[in-house]
Amino acid sequence: MAQKPKDDPATYPALGRMLGWVDKPGSDKKIVWALVVACAMALAIEWTFTPHGTFQVEYIRGFYAAYGFVMFTGLILVAKALRYFIKRPEDYYGDKAIDTEEYPADQLDIREYTDV
Repeated sequence: MAQKPKDDPATYPALGRMLGWVDKPGSDKKIVWALVVACAMALAIEWTFTPHGTFQVEYIRGFYAAYGFVMFTGLILVAKALRYFIKRPEDYYGDKAIDTEEYPADQLDIREYTDV
């Protein structure tokens, strides 16, 4: 079996090189903090103008931020509950599942692929 060549970021496309930092340890915390700062800035900007809403509740500062957070959290909770109803056991398809078939090794066309 041929060895896989080393992964060299210099050979990546431009977008892959620009977003390479996302793969590094600790980048998830940076992304979360960047989102927190962006949300705080959006909430602060909301205080710079007078809202013009249709309903009285739309005049409350931060209403849309709170509404979006509550609805997104509710969507996740509904999806978790829905999973209980649509989840199937691992052997649901039984003998008809394609991964239950046994193939003789001498009849398989196994090829080794290498990066060229």
